[in-house]
Amino acid sequence: MVNLKVGGVPEHFNYPWYITLKNKEYTKKGINLRWTDYHGGTGQMCKALRSGEVDIAIVLTEGIIKDIANGNPSKITQTYIKSPLIWGIHVGDKSKFKKISDLEHATVAISRFGSGSHLMAIVNAHNNGWDIDKLKFKVVGNLQGGIDALTNGEADYFMWEHFTTKPLVDNGTFRRLGDCPTPWSCFVVAVRNEVLENNFEEVKAVLDIINNCATDFKKIENIDKTLAKRYEQQLVDIQKWLSITEWNDGKPMSKNLIGRIQNKMIHFGVIDEKKKSSEFIKNMYF
Repeated sequence: MVNLKVGGVPEHFNYPWYITLKNKEYTKKGINLRWTDYHGGTGQMCKALRSGEVDIAIVLTEGIIKDIANGNPSKITQTYIKSPLIWGIHVGDKSKFKKISDLEHATVAISRFGSGSHLMAIVNAHNNGWDIDKLKFKVVGNLQGGIDALTNGEADYFMWEHFTTKPLVDNGTFRRLGDCPTPWSCFVVAVRNEVLENNFEEVKAVLDIINNCATDFKKIENIDKTLAKRYEQQLVDIQKWLSITEWNDGKPMSKNLIGRIQNKMIHFGVIDEKKKSSEFIKNMYF
């Protein structure tokens, strides 16, 4: 058996991994695949890829591109979710802020520097014409840290995936002032270069299995009810999320797409210079 470690956020996007692991589909291919939840999101997973703590990670596109540009020894093998991620812009329930424009000089809670919550705060600021250099950040680690920071007044607003935080809006922990969609497909699969070199065929088998599950994921009987119960969501919210979310069918990420995303990230001031697309992607299918 070949041992491989995979990680991702404990959110509804990654339920296909739970299904395929439960069905022991990787074991049938001689792969001992172990899943780890990363509550700290993409910033935490980029660090785990660098250290070898995880071999394969389901990470946000903007986060891993920035980290590979900064030396992370990994490659993007494919898009995982090809639709944008909808980032909710949240304040505490008792916050004085009423609309997004009120937040221009406010302190934003982020899980880590280089994380999606950090980079999308920059995108949101750019969209609203704010001075990005004057953004103030408070590092909070994860979603619970964001809850604590907004409740305690250590930060003023926090951006996290719309549907994951919807129960917190429903119960009055957060108020959502608006949304900010990613200007690109949201989740990709990143694999450490060492693993691609030593276990290429096993990684390809893992991707084949997860892509096969994801292709028919929405057709699974009562999947909306299953997800609503598991992730403590309202059924109507899960149904809306399913309607706007598209999984990739296994096609590799194109060099043109990497180039376009880099152009946008340079425009937003997230990365300094454009690099060759081949530095970011590894095509598993020739």
